[in-house]
Amino acid sequence: MNDTLIMILIIYLVIINVAGFISMALDKHFAIKGKWRIPEKTLFLFAILGGSIGSNAGMQICRHKTKHWYFVVFMPLILIIQIVLVIMLFS
Repeated sequence: MNDTLIMILIIYLVIINVAGFISMALDKHFAIKGKWRIPEKTLFLFAILGGSIGSNAGMQICRHKTKHWYFVVFMPLILIIQIVLVIMLFS
């Protein structure tokens, strides 16, 4: 891979992980305030699109969705799959 492509990938991953974290934090805030919520499929979409580190961090730091078994199981699973794919790609 050339340096430009790697830099674009890094910038993308930073942005999508920040978005994943913010989406978890905002949804927690909205839940506390009894306001409109971010759909669960959107929260998973951020993780699937590469934001699994930020989504998992947001889930743990904000203590959000930690009582929903499918978040507790699938958010870390998405992260593990992405780590394995990166290792396979670069080895």
